[in-house]
Amino acid sequence: MSIDVPAVAVRLELIRARIRRALGPGADRRVDIVAVTKSFGPEAYQAAAAVGLVDVGENYAQELVAKHAELPAGLVVHFIGQLQTNKVRLVAPCVDVYESVDRPSLATEIARRAPGAAVLVQVDTSGGLGKGGCAIGDVPALAAHCSDLGLEVLGLMAVGPTTGGPEAARPGFRQVRHLVDELGLSVCSMGMSDDLEVAVEEGSTQVRVGSALFGARPSRR
Repeated sequence: MSIDVPAVAVRLELIRARIRRALGPGADRRVDIVAVTKSFGPEAYQAAAAVGLVDVGENYAQELVAKHAELPAGLVVHFIGQLQTNKVRLVAPCVDVYESVDRPSLATEIARRAPGAAVLVQVDTSGGLGKGGCAIGDVPALAAHCSDLGLEVLGLMAVGPTTGGPEAARPGFRQVRHLVDELGLSVCSMGMSDDLEVAVEEGSTQVRVGSALFGARPSRR
């Protein structure tokens, strides 16, 4: 599947305009964009690099491994999907930032396979509806566990609910931002194509966008 790079550039500007409107006049907070390349071929990496993006996000271990050899130099790979502990060894040579650390056993395996790796602790804001993440009350202990293992805890990540519209994500996003500040972290990764305005309004420093950037996602390979 080919990707129309000029169309991606136009969509990127639309996304940036949405972020600017959500930030409001005079805001100086930076919001980074992670291009979600899951289900797209390596051409999505090329398109992301061509429009000046640095960060790409993958959800599936085997798909990432299959595509990684074609990653352009300079791109930073974020693993943003739920990660099985036994798949860490597969993705360790490919991943720069693990965004979905949601349990001590996963943190321990990442520390073993990728000592000193950069991680985000994923927070469950969906009430256990299958989005992954640890309970909000467990976040401080898991972040401390990651630090004790020598991992670099950059911040927290959350996935909003898929029902109820963008506003349904607001209470959870607000809690995550509060935790980021309470723990003295720098990265607050929340917001995707459909709810990025709410996420930015609530303090996100990083949004993860796929379909809004590349168009309709093909069936998973």
